[in-house]
Amino acid sequence: MNDDLLRRPRELLLKQWRCFGRETPLDGLTFTVAEAPSGLIHSVYRTSFCGVLQGAKLSLLGDRAFRYDTGKCLVASMDLPITAQIVEASAERPYMAFSLAIDPAMIAELLLDEPELPGAATLTTIAVGQMEAELVDPLARLFALLDRPRDLAVLAPLIRREIVWRLLNGPHGAMLRQVGLADSRMARIARAVAWIRDHYAEPLTVPDLAARAGMSVASFHRHFRAATTMSPIRFQKQIRLQEARRMLLSEGMEVAAIGFSIGYESPSQFSRDYRRQFGEPPGRDGAMIRAGVLAPPAPWEAARRPAETL
Repeated sequence: MNDDLLRRPRELLLKQWRCFGRETPLDGLTFTVAEAPSGLIHSVYRTSFCGVLQGAKLSLLGDRAFRYDTGKCLVASMDLPITAQIVEASAERPYMAFSLAIDPAMIAELLLDEPELPGAATLTTIAVGQMEAELVDPLARLFALLDRPRDLAVLAPLIRREIVWRLLNGPHGAMLRQVGLADSRMARIARAVAWIRDHYAEPLTVPDLAARAGMSVASFHRHFRAATTMSPIRFQKQIRLQEARRMLLSEGMEVAAIGFSIGYESPSQFSRDYRRQFGEPPGRDGAMIRAGVLAPPAPWEAARRPAETL
């Protein structure tokens, strides 16, 4: 993509970042600006459209790595625990990126209007590619709307609809269309993922999840691993540990109490799993984050909110 094409959205993103920071007045639209490469960032990607306007980022889903840099985007088709790292950023050329939530209901509605759009043959949950030029103008208009609160409620849904329509008709459209098809394999796995996300502290059995997805146990396990690169049990553990890390900073609870609240029966097992995931035991990790030695975790509540309006 011609770098000049990104000048206007970059200018608007930087302006709004200085005004609002990461969380914008539009639910599901977040900005990131960084003047140096980051450490590891653990978060949950919602069904979303993420783009880099300057710099580069590496996102890891299990053993899959996705690198996207200036003018490229990442599309996630369901909620997924991701480990990410900003790998190109400087004071002269700061990393600039956005993330916009995609409402699966909007996808379904657009598919009703255009039923001839083909579906996907394979189960893919994350894809990276060049940002289509047709997306730059509506993105710039959406960023500019943040200056006009009176217009935001009326015009933002229309622009979001336009962006989703462009995505459905772009290179990643086949993957996203599966989200809007109620009986597709991806939609079934997404329902199971949403249940795990919302009930992470509860006991989990694969047969129960398979029943929720309307699949046999063998088929569910195979498709779940294909979509997320991990088993349902490991997926739940990732969600639990990310919630624990958030709670260390915001809840003021003891480490053992946090472990019990997220579903661990053994404090020692909780500490072992936490250290394996984040490199430090929970108490030390929380102290290091509060001291500014480590970057704080990404906002969990933003990841947990339903994408009714990424």
